[in-house]
Amino acid sequence: MTALDRAIARPEPVREFGARSPLDGLHRRSVGFADVLAQSVAAVAPSAAATTVILLVAGVAGGATLPAVVVAAVLAFAVARTVNQFARRMVASGSLYTYTAQGLGPVAGLSAGAALLIGYGFISVFALLGGAHYVTIVLQHLMPGIATPAVTTLLLVGEAAVLAVVLVRGIRLSARVAFLVELASVVIVVALLVVLLVRIGPLDPTAFVPPPFSLAAVAAGAVLALTAFVGFESAATLGVEARSPLRNVPRAIVGTVLVTGALYLLAAYTQVAGFHALGIDLWASSSPVNTLATAYGLDGWGVIVDLGIAASFLACAIASTTALTRVLFAMGRDAVAPSWFGRVHARHRTPIAAIAVAVPAVTVVPVGLVAAGASAWQAMEGVIVISAAGYITAYALVCVAAPVFLRRIGELTAAAAVWAAAAAVALVGGLIVYLVVEAQAGNPGVWGSLAVCALAFGVVVWRARRGARSLDGMGSYDEPTASQVLGGIARGQGRDA
Repeated sequence: MTALDRAIARPEPVREFGARSPLDGLHRRSVGFADVLAQSVAAVAPSAAATTVILLVAGVAGGATLPAVVVAAVLAFAVARTVNQFARRMVASGSLYTYTAQGLGPVAGLSAGAALLIGYGFISVFALLGGAHYVTIVLQHLMPGIATPAVTTLLLVGEAAVLAVVLVRGIRLSARVAFLVELASVVIVVALLVVLLVRIGPLDPTAFVPPPFSLAAVAAGAVLALTAFVGFESAATLGVEARSPLRNVPRAIVGTVLVTGALYLLAAYTQVAGFHALGIDLWASSSPVNTLATAYGLDGWGVIVDLGIAASFLACAIASTTALTRVLFAMGRDAVAPSWFGRVHARHRTPIAAIAVAVPAVTVVPVGLVAAGASAWQAMEGVIVISAAGYITAYALVCVAAPVFLRRIGELTAAAAVWAAAAAVALVGGLIVYLVVEAQAGNPGVWGSLAVCALAFGVVVWRARRGARSLDGMGSYDEPTASQVLGGIARGQGRDA
């Protein structure tokens, strides 16, 4: 018997590990890199964002649309690089909530968690509304006049039913369904954009940065364009369920930003160039890709693209609500939220209690907005502001937390500090400019975002004032258990156990 054989047969006892992980119950190490990547890509919903968000950016940035998208892509990469400082070192379901708690402590972590819930929750609402909006556009080709509040409500409820079934059945199903839907949508959109570029032909470069150049327009547009990237970090919420998470999660986060950034630049370039060639304003169209398809003799593509965009929105809703439920699950396990949020389905091992709360919540909001008289598109314009405020606040907090965390563990580098600091300053400054610009434009979403954020701040203060000891469990992450370690003996067990 070799020394290795003897070590395996009679290992030295190791007592530093627990019998259970703090995040026990989820289907650990059950999904591979493709599923983790699918989560982030679907949460971003690139084909829907490439058409819908670019239009919203054009409404704010005007002729500076393309520069705004470029700035947003660089900023998203800076945030992704900073998030990966944590993702390479710990496995968690709470994503930015857990990371910020590890870096800045419980109150900042609680603030990041509240911001992240706002971001994931309202982007899910935005996605459900977007799906209903584009399905309605398709139906109108067949049945003009069908765009009524009742039809929109039925579509929202139908989407919610699909959402609930997929989420309950498990992460492998939800990730793969979302990814396949998104992949088909991206192929359709990219094919149309390439054909349009060929037909549009070369253009005057001044079409992309026309005078006068407004720095405020670029800043506001960049923040709105950043919402096209939000969700790229959601792969981190699958850390417990991912195989080789310290490698696969960071790869998925950065890969999503790079791929979607390339798509958004293609989409922005094509739409700006196409509308410039037509001599009309991009932001004056309700469906820019359809307008271009019609103008350049590609009428048949319009319905196909609309169906692809609707499917992309549904994929986004699935992925975003998946991330939302994982954060709620982590908060329940941390005893920050009610502990029953930490319950899992006995068979599917999904966070069933969090799903039971999240799905009705993200359904009631859009249904209520439609019932109040808003069209799906009008509601989307307001909801995206609330989501942006939540996401960007969470991003800024994790960017501040990263250098503190790295310094505490003795691994801070100058590059990491510069990337994180630059991203944090740009995020905060850009968000302020964006909210001011939207307020001046009369977007009610600004006041909605301030009201939601004020409510969240009140909850954070109330929770923090219950006592520091009640927050001691915050920031829990997945740990190896005694049964997974050679010679492992759970803490508290006897020497001969």
